[in-house]
Amino acid sequence: MKRYNYLLATFLLLLPFMSCKKSFLNEKPDQSLLVPESLSDFQALLDNLSIMNATPALQNVAADDYYTTDNGWMALTSPAEKNSYLWLSDIYEHQTDQDWNVPYKQVFYANVVLDGLDKLTVGSTSQNTYNQVKGSALFYRAFAEYNLVQMFAADYDPATSSQLPGIPVRSSSDVNIKSTRGTIQETYEAIIVDLNNAAPLLSNTATFKSRPCKTAVYALLSKIYLSMRNYSQALGFATACLNLNSSLIDYNTISTSASKPFPPPLTADNKEVIFYATLNSYSFNRAATTYVNTDLYSVYDSNDLRKIAFFKKSGTGYNFKGTYTGNVSYFAGLATDEIYLIRAECEVRLNNLTGALGDLNTLVGLRYVTGSYPNYTTTDPNQALVKVLQERRKELIGRGARWYDLKRLNLEAPFAVTLTRSIKGQTYTLIPNSNRYVFPIPDDEIAANGLTQNPR
Repeated sequence: MKRYNYLLATFLLLLPFMSCKKSFLNEKPDQSLLVPESLSDFQALLDNLSIMNATPALQNVAADDYYTTDNGWMALTSPAEKNSYLWLSDIYEHQTDQDWNVPYKQVFYANVVLDGLDKLTVGSTSQNTYNQVKGSALFYRAFAEYNLVQMFAADYDPATSSQLPGIPVRSSSDVNIKSTRGTIQETYEAIIVDLNNAAPLLSNTATFKSRPCKTAVYALLSKIYLSMRNYSQALGFATACLNLNSSLIDYNTISTSASKPFPPPLTADNKEVIFYATLNSYSFNRAATTYVNTDLYSVYDSNDLRKIAFFKKSGTGYNFKGTYTGNVSYFAGLATDEIYLIRAECEVRLNNLTGALGDLNTLVGLRYVTGSYPNYTTTDPNQALVKVLQERRKELIGRGARWYDLKRLNLEAPFAVTLTRSIKGQTYTLIPNSNRYVFPIPDDEIAANGLTQNPR
């Protein structure tokens, strides 16, 4: 009976968020219905995989890794997809959107758990479980806010981060507390505090890869500091992560021609996956007419096994199939391959060319036919950085990372890119550092909470 009551309460918890007509942050669930009260209840709330392990995905539509045809664009099922693909000013056409709502559901659930834990008396036998649940809630809140600030705020720039608006940071489940936008600096500080508090509470690895662990905390901190251009901190946390898990897959050991080449990390052993998460579901990612950019596809040479493992011929182009989820969803979690690339980039930028090339060659060598990869060498740091960033794009395709890289690298003239697309005879252009790299906040949130809208 208790389990039934808990499941019913969880359903009721979700009800306030099912409306698409009202402000998400302004919804006021009946707190009397929120009955999770034990550690197992709190853990069950955090184990809601479809909510807690999902990330924004419109940035995958907007980036330049893929293109679609006129017919493919017309067949997209939401205005947000069509408009994001063309970088239009009005993305949502007055509709709400899951890229905003889902991360804030994660924040709300995490806050429900954290508020509940504060009221819980813990016996010594439960202390470890209590620590794991609390550390997980802190991680989920930080993970959500990191994804939100990447989507809905300007890129971190030390010169402007204390002036430009970040996102609403919610530290309580009480929705009567007004939501306001702090600065980008304040947003990042809140995220980092949560992760620093989570690290000592979590075990090094998790029983299930859908749950956070200390290795995941270090991986996320390395991503955050990379986006902040704090390369020494990013390097330190990447190293801390790889000290706990440095496993890589030798692509010679998988069936690269299979429709799903990689083992599903939730039921099998994908040893590179540290924390499992997926991009929100949009028709763009599933469509047969969504093709890998031809210029990107041509960069993979014939001995690069990623060319077979990641792509399949379809119609006039190549579809992406190389997701680390092992299913139709696109992987957007944390994995060791990305951490090797973060560390390599930081090492180049900090003038440790030997370390950078070592990490780069360790990773890329396992992506080539055995014996066919000549270790990359150079004495030029600029050339090394170009190579690392090229391999980053080749390795992380399909994970939603490219848009964030475009944002941060547009601030560096040698890597700034102008994007162009043509649909139904009309050409669309996105210039470096355009305001349209920052997604607008849904209109209902602006109206209900008086938030400052992002200029488009």
